[in-house]
Parts: sequence; C-alpha cells; structure tokens
Amino acid sequence: MKLSIGECWLRDWEELDAPALAVHADNRRIWSNLRDQFPHPYRLEHAREFIRRAAEASPRTIFAIATDSEAIGSIGLMPGRDVHRFTAELGYWLAEPYWGRGIVTMAVKALVQYAFEELGLRRVYAEPYATNPASSRVLEKAGFLLEGRLRASVFKDGKVLDQLLYAIVRE
Repeated sequence: MKLSIGECWLRDWEELDAPALAVHADNRRIWSNLRDQFPHPYRLEHAREFIRRAAEASPRTIFAIATDSEAIGSIGLMPGRDVHRFTAELGYWLAEPYWGRGIVTMAVKALVQYAFEELGLRRVYAEPYATNPASSRVLEKAGFLLEGRLRASVFKDGKVLDQLLYAIVRE
C-alpha cells in the first residue's frame, strides 16, 4: 500500500527504513507516550526486528509514515480477537521534527478508511495517555469521539496515569 497524505506517504515498511527508524524512534519524548514494548533506547536491531514483524503481518496492519526520502513515523492497527474481531486498536508515533503539521491526523484518517473498507472492521479505538493532549487533538480532528477516561489504568515511567478512550465506528 502507498497512499499520499499531504506532504508525506503512508506505505509499507521496507528494510532500507531501519536506519531512519532507529534515529527517529530513539527519542524519550516519543517513548513516554507509548507502551513499554516500544524500546528505549531504540537501536538499529530494534528497527530491523520491527520491520520484519510488520512485513510478516497478513493482512498488513502496520505502516510507515514517510517523506519522499525517509520513514519518519509509524501507524498501525492491532486487530481484536474472538468477540472483538471487528475492532482494532490504533497506535502511532511521529518523529519530533514533524510534529504540529497535521501529518498524523491525515495518516489516522487514511488508516481508518483502510480499516473499514479493506479489513471490514466496524470500530477503531485508541487509548492515549491523559498526559498527551496532542494525541487527543489528532484523534478528535480525525473524527474519533471521546468515550471515557480509564482512571489509573497504566504505569509508565514511574507514574500511574489515566488513559482516554477514543473510538470511531463505521456507520
């Protein structure tokens, strides 16, 4: 898949993306808003393993956010199972030099369309930390609705945090 999202692209991950991924992902400000399975520090071997797993996924659910010259972020869906099989959790991050340009909002909109039209999903949700208002703004601009607050639901970087539950449903 390769979709234009303004000045960038939403596309499949490639082995050649590993060096840029390792550089951009090795940022504590990015790590602080993601789950602990996202390594910090982020090294080249982490990038290679991530790209390998993304390429093996069938159907494809994890994509690079890229300029014409390099990968600058990632966005993906984690499909549910059993009774949640028509639902997926959304996750994303973007290299700090590209923050505030609307790139992630466009990527979220494109991925939600893919989720509904190509994967047949009925619901996509995200659970940003309440300490990350920028992510909440992205989701709201992409049409997600705030469904609730998950109080004291995660432990990140030595702190107990609330999460916000946002979702969009195919009508």
